[in-house]
This record gives sequence, structure tokens and C-alpha cells, in this order.
Amino acid sequence: MYFDTYALIEVTKNSPSYAKFMEETIITTKFNLVELFFILLEQFGEEKAKEGFKKFKDSENDVSDEILFKAMKFRLQNRKKGFSYIDCIGYAFSKENGMKFLTGDNAFKGMDNVEFVK
Repeated sequence: MYFDTYALIEVTKNSPSYAKFMEETIITTKFNLVELFFILLEQFGEEKAKEGFKKFKDSENDVSDEILFKAMKFRLQNRKKGFSYIDCIGYAFSKENGMKFLTGDNAFKGMDNVEFVK
């Protein structure tokens, strides 16, 4: 399952809503790790941000140019939803690799290939 930044944060916080996903193999990209680092840096400081980044480092997967192209086409087609570049890359990566996209981001609610959990 692909964990977007929202999901990574919820796992980091040991959120009860995400408890059933704690044993899943976490798949993500460096883009989400960078976003996670920024959010943790802003909220908790550099030490916690580095801990969070390192915690999921082994879950990082490379993104091909073709996935990046698909992600930007998806972003353009869904411009009104306000998806970030990182969200679009993760969503395209998950679809291309046949896995669900785990998120609590309201913009993805009800979309194909999404496991939406608040």
C-alpha cells in the first residue's frame, strides 16, 4: 500500500484510525519523505523531523520519468481539486504499481484506487 504524507504522519502519531495499517508494508517516495520532514520540522523541530524521515527511509521507492509525466497530466486534469505535486506523484505511482493510495486528504475522498481514512 502506498502511504502519502498524511498517512505517514498518522502512523507517526500512532493514530487509532491507522492502527490496522501499522503492519502493512509501507511504500512511499522521497517526495513524501521530504514533505514529512518539513511538517515535522515545523511542528516539532529538527531532531523529530530527522527521526521521522529516517523511520520511513527504507520505504522509499524511485519514481520514473513516465510516472512523473502521468502525475502532472493527472494534476492538470484535476486542477480544481488543488492537489499538490507530491500528491499527484504518489497517486500516479500507486496506480502504476497496482497498489492502493492511503490518505486522509479530503480531496481524494471517493476516488478510484484510494483507501480514505480519517
